[in-house]
Amino acid sequence: MSTTSGLSEATKRLLFTTLVMVVLLLVGCATGPRFVAPEAPAVTSYTAQPGSPAATDAAGGQRVIMGHAPPERWWRLLNSAQLDQVVVLALRNNPSLEAARANLVAAEERIRAAKGARDIQVDAGAQVARQKYGSSFLGPLAATFPTFSAYSVGPTVSYDLDIFGDTRHRIEQANAAAAYQREQLRAARLRVISDTVTQSLRVASVRAQIDVIKRVLDADQKTLDLVQAARRVGVVSDIDVLTATSQRDRDRALLPPLYQDLDSARDALAILVGQPPANWAAPEFALDQFTVPQELNLVIPSELVRARPDIQAAEAQLRVASAAVGIATADLYPHISLSSGWAEAGLLSGGTAAGWSVVGGITAPIFHGGALSAQRRAAQDSYQAAFARYQLVVLSSFGQIADTLHALEHDAEALQTHETELASAERTVALTQQGYRVGNAGILQVVTAEREQQLAQIGLVQARTQRVVDTIGLFLASGTGA
Repeated sequence: MSTTSGLSEATKRLLFTTLVMVVLLLVGCATGPRFVAPEAPAVTSYTAQPGSPAATDAAGGQRVIMGHAPPERWWRLLNSAQLDQVVVLALRNNPSLEAARANLVAAEERIRAAKGARDIQVDAGAQVARQKYGSSFLGPLAATFPTFSAYSVGPTVSYDLDIFGDTRHRIEQANAAAAYQREQLRAARLRVISDTVTQSLRVASVRAQIDVIKRVLDADQKTLDLVQAARRVGVVSDIDVLTATSQRDRDRALLPPLYQDLDSARDALAILVGQPPANWAAPEFALDQFTVPQELNLVIPSELVRARPDIQAAEAQLRVASAAVGIATADLYPHISLSSGWAEAGLLSGGTAAGWSVVGGITAPIFHGGALSAQRRAAQDSYQAAFARYQLVVLSSFGQIADTLHALEHDAEALQTHETELASAERTVALTQQGYRVGNAGILQVVTAEREQQLAQIGLVQARTQRVVDTIGLFLASGTGA
């Protein structure tokens, strides 16, 4: 009978080469996908109209300059020192940022835990046993061995060769999870900035609307005094007095909801800076303090996918899903490990002697009811779902910027329209009141004219507010400040 010792050297080399090629082929098939970041969309504009969008109005134009990112502290372009102080305070004390930082630190620790599996594992073990050998152990004389107590203690060393990439993909997955938490921290920072600026602007806008209503109430009172004076001399009837009184009372009813809105915005600001509302008072922001820059920088679409934290977070989730495919693929193939041990062993009643062992182990799946293949297919399907979500996030971000650019154009038109409307309403009120004094207009005409002026004033405040809101929206959509 022939043995391996009888094989020729050429045959041995051929067998060895074949074995190496088979192992390398299995490794190549089993290591799973190599993640490649998706390419940036091949578009050069956010809107259907080529070129840089522009908006102009009586207060000065706004022009979008493509290819440049807004400054990191873009809120300073609004020229409010109070706003800058509140934003800095919120970034320093907001609890949501502390939670996001803690999540990132935890994810980074999981990277270290995953990398630890690549190293040699050293453990200590000890064992105490009381034992009696049966007659079938070590021959018939083993039955004569007395019952004895023994112990062993010593270290064990093991190492997983990770030929098929299970550990490597777990490290990749941990890195991707940490990248996701890093982008979540950026997104949380951006949300804090956004909410702080928005609530500050809300305070300013509501205060401006309250000022308008107070001026309207002053005008209402003057109209009522005029009608009452006319009634005393018998020029008008009690109906005119009641009409003027009702107008004043209706306008008074507008103030409580505005004060409630103002208090709500102030409380929200206190929470954002990490303080109870009772312990912190928001600055008295004025709408006139907020100015918008005439030039707005905006990154090109291919750079946006690297700037926005939500897109980068979606890409990190895609990497997690890709690594999961690699892990599920590695589970289809053998796991090979090496282990060794050294121990002092002996009887409890006697001395000890050193012993050692070296073991190579392999665990290969044979039949699991199709579970392992199903898990790999599920991981592949999850990857496709993650890729679709990534595409949706990118498309949504482009749509958000396109909507904001259109809004800035329409804001300029709206602001100019409201300014013209207010000028016309003021002239109408002046002429109507003058006509009422000389008897050429009725009280209803005066009340109607004043109502139109009030609506025009509030509309102008809201238009100015919306223009600042949309300017802020463009900064936020660019991912700057995260």
